[in-house]
Amino acid sequence: MRLFAAVRPPIPVLEHLSGALLGVLGPSRPDDVRWTAEENWHLTLAFYGEVPEGAVEELTADLAGVARATAPFELSLRGAGVFSHRTLWIGASGDVQAMTGLSAAAAAVGADVTGREDDRPRHRPHLTVGRVVAGRGGRARRTGRAVPQVQALVHALSLYEGPTWEVDHVLLVHSRPGAGRGGGPLYEDVARFDLTPDLATRP
Repeated sequence: MRLFAAVRPPIPVLEHLSGALLGVLGPSRPDDVRWTAEENWHLTLAFYGEVPEGAVEELTADLAGVARATAPFELSLRGAGVFSHRTLWIGASGDVQAMTGLSAAAAAVGADVTGREDDRPRHRPHLTVGRVVAGRGGRARRTGRAVPQVQALVHALSLYEGPTWEVDHVLLVHSRPGAGRGGGPLYEDVARFDLTPDLATRP
């Protein structure tokens, strides 16, 4: 199974972001960008890749342990940017230190179970909303600049700030590339792990 761990903002937070994108873009979105399906919006904690069926149970148990050792914390979606002149993302603010710590712990258990490390740094929590289409994106990378529509969108969303929510659980998600809407990935939740309230006050 192709798996990753993630935090998914609640529906009101996602609806607020969707409304902000609609307000900036209008009813039609630039065709230079392949937009991610809104039902797939999430903040990745750790990517595990293909995990053998026999190792899923161990990974699930270890992630449950990470959740039990983590107290809930607050985040909000804020600002925007582009990675590698290609990936359009919405950033996060709030207790980013708690988020990055949770991400590091989730990645560590994945490395222990699979023997592979997630080679993508997760020091900047973000939610991906689109990727530059390959042809135009190739030109963008060679020139070192994002396509103009993406640059304009990032500028327009640079001051975006969504509502605050409490991160109180982690999801283990099965990714099925090409099986989702519009030929995108289909994400199916495998397990949910609740964080531990009042952890700091426990003996």
